[in-house]
Amino acid sequence: MKKLLSGNEAMALGAYHAGLSLAAAYPGTPSTEIMENLAKFQGIYVEWSTNEKVALEVAMGASYGGVRALASMKHVGLNVAADPFFAVSVTGVRGGLVVICCDDPGMHSSQNEQDNRHYARFAKVPMLEPSDSQEAYSLMEWAFKISEEFDTPVLFRSTTRISHCKTVAKIADSPEMKRKQPRFVRDLHKFVMVPSNARPRHPLMEERVQKLSSYFETFPLNEMILRDRNTGIISAGVAYQYAREVFRDASFLKLVTTYPLPENLIRRFASEVKRVVVVEELDPFIEDHLKAMGINVIGKQLVPIVGELNPQMLEESATNLRLLPQPDTPPSARTAEHELPPRPPLLCPGCPHAATSYALRRLGFYHIVPQDDPESQKQPAAHLKRQGIIATSDIGCYTLAVYPPLLALDTCACMGASIGQAHGLEKAGVTNKIVSVIGDSTFLHSGITSLVNVVYNEGRGTVIILDNNTTAMTGHQGHPGTGISARGEKAQRVVIEDLSRGIGVRDVNVIGAFDLPAIEATIRRCVETDEPSVIVVRGDCPLRVREKGKPLVVNLEECDRCYNCLRVGCPAISRDNDDVRIDTLMCVGDRCSLCLQVCHRQAIKVSDR
Repeated sequence: MKKLLSGNEAMALGAYHAGLSLAAAYPGTPSTEIMENLAKFQGIYVEWSTNEKVALEVAMGASYGGVRALASMKHVGLNVAADPFFAVSVTGVRGGLVVICCDDPGMHSSQNEQDNRHYARFAKVPMLEPSDSQEAYSLMEWAFKISEEFDTPVLFRSTTRISHCKTVAKIADSPEMKRKQPRFVRDLHKFVMVPSNARPRHPLMEERVQKLSSYFETFPLNEMILRDRNTGIISAGVAYQYAREVFRDASFLKLVTTYPLPENLIRRFASEVKRVVVVEELDPFIEDHLKAMGINVIGKQLVPIVGELNPQMLEESATNLRLLPQPDTPPSARTAEHELPPRPPLLCPGCPHAATSYALRRLGFYHIVPQDDPESQKQPAAHLKRQGIIATSDIGCYTLAVYPPLLALDTCACMGASIGQAHGLEKAGVTNKIVSVIGDSTFLHSGITSLVNVVYNEGRGTVIILDNNTTAMTGHQGHPGTGISARGEKAQRVVIEDLSRGIGVRDVNVIGAFDLPAIEATIRRCVETDEPSVIVVRGDCPLRVREKGKPLVVNLEECDRCYNCLRVGCPAISRDNDDVRIDTLMCVGDRCSLCLQVCHRQAIKVSDR
């Protein structure tokens, strides 16, 4: 049977058909749909874990129990899961264990574009990379077999284009899915990594890499295509598809086993062609290995080390390096004549984070640095200077409040970092009042331990937890605070305010997300206290609420054109020449009413229509 599948759909189906028993994940673009698709299948256990570290530890436990298990995450999620990832490389597995990691070249939805291929070499585990949905499906069975045969976790690497693009895949009509029966066999030397047990495991890991290298020499999905012998392309993943499109007559070595690399196969291919070109996104991972083997290659001279690759970029670079003949029409002239206008990222109309962001903008206002200010002479680019409250932020929809017109946030690094950063600023002696901003899912992901640290070390920080009752940025998945499982079923709910009190925070406040005066007053009070405080700002994401409130309209006769309503950053409010308009199709009505609250002339009103 043939199906049109995205890479994420294919990976989920391939794992299910391979006899998967358990899957755990934390949502993160571009990996999220893997778990969402696995949740549709019966007969297996699936969960949204608290974070990626927990997800991998759950999958490890299942593997130790003898069944096939999987953990999936985006590339930065593997940073969070690095501790168990390296640990399970040492212990090995019982049931097959596959770790799916989806990288994000170009940073479409990420804070960096790290190349996670290095994790395979660092942890000494095999890595497989599909180049389309067919391989994403077929490689899953291989991944579990390799895991069990070589007593190792397997890193299964995808990228944004592989995960999200759809290609045709031939799948089994009636696969024989034999799920292993769970059985834990006690083995202290294998599973208890005290130093006396860990030391003998390291030589086994090195031996495993050597055996895998030999095994991959004849791996059936690695493909050598010999055509024009002048140029031989070595590539993997989506970069292989781009290279095939651009170098149509060249010879190719497509690799799906990218660690450890099959050196004899590579040498054989290199001997068949006059010059070897490596086409890969981001770091020169394959290129550096070939150079260490003594093979002369063209690599990063052709493909940039930053940003997402595409065929046009590759064709232009290949033409400039004379790897391709000069085309009749330059590649740049063959691109679309009319590009879409840029759309800045904005909070949605009726977003429950908007009022808090607006309040932080007011409480932590900026002013223009005078030209004669000595600081402006040292740092001419820093023409805005923060006064009042400093707001450290975390990763979520609310991070969009860093953009104009809100300009509400000052830092953003990684999941859970905002609370620790605020505590560090305070203990460093920064005199400004400091608040940390974090979402409900992110707080439960990795903010709890930071709040414990604030309480234990007698911090005075104010933590604002923006609770919109979902994991909104990745597509509205459940988390422990929602009480909704990965299958959409009711589960035990963790109450954030009760958890905060249990940690030891005495000043805990719960406020409605659209009550601007209460939000601002509570922040003002909390930052003046000498003990830790938590403000839970609660309101549902508008994309999950179907009913709109009564429409809001602007009475232009009463409006004095101060444009304060535009400063809330709502996409439903716009300026038409000098007049302010509210798009009633976008506006959620008086269910939000933030613009109504900031209008000092009360020119914005609830319509009777």
